[in-house]
Amino acid sequence: MTIYAIGDIHGQIEMLHAAHDRVAQDRAAHGTADAPVVHLGDLCDRGPDSKGVIDHLIDGITAGAPWIVLKGNHDRMFQRFTDDPTYHEARLTNGLTWRHPRLGGMTTLASYGVDGNPARAPGDIAADMAFAIPRAHRDFLFTRPLTYKTDDLIFVHAGIRPGVPLNHQAEEDLVWIRQEFITDTTDHGPLVVHGHTVTETPDHAGNRVNLDTGAGYGNPLTVAVFEGRKCWVLTNRGRVPLTPPGYP
Repeated sequence: MTIYAIGDIHGQIEMLHAAHDRVAQDRAAHGTADAPVVHLGDLCDRGPDSKGVIDHLIDGITAGAPWIVLKGNHDRMFQRFTDDPTYHEARLTNGLTWRHPRLGGMTTLASYGVDGNPARAPGDIAADMAFAIPRAHRDFLFTRPLTYKTDDLIFVHAGIRPGVPLNHQAEEDLVWIRQEFITDTTDHGPLVVHGHTVTETPDHAGNRVNLDTGAGYGNPLTVAVFEGRKCWVLTNRGRVPLTPPGYP
């Protein structure tokens, strides 16, 4: 079974179009027209056009594209903020909020024409959001699945809690976990394909594959293709094998 995966997008609409173009080229070369494309979450924040990214994904799915779009921690923060502008993510410490430049929420709001300056009253921001953010976008973010699974692979935004069965994983871990998962060398059974933790290049650790190469910071957006547990990164020149350390 062939499956494509795209790392954290973070509002980079032009990069997303280019990623889908690389998928289309690979489909034509390998006859995989019906293979699903899994987007690993973090559609919004930091990049210039979160609204455009969400529009594009909704339009593609509506038109019948075999796209799966998972929920990332940034997507959840955005969705919760649209429900309640006083919302604060408990995971954020040291005075950070979703609208802090480090998180990029103001950039997302700006893509909808909303001034998210922290100095503004939450009620004023809420009024602007109610007018500017389509209900379809709110519903789309709210209904994103947390995982996508095949016999060989588990796709998830951040990772999984080692030693916990998939059907008992907590949402907090699936969208937020980092070091406890990244440093774990346990064989999880299926290969875990994730994003969330930025790495300079796609990383195959043997039990997991990390595809977040920092598009939110202007670095490349990674696209990969899987056939069973075998993995390749898609480039403008075609497939480049991605293998774990020590692989012959």
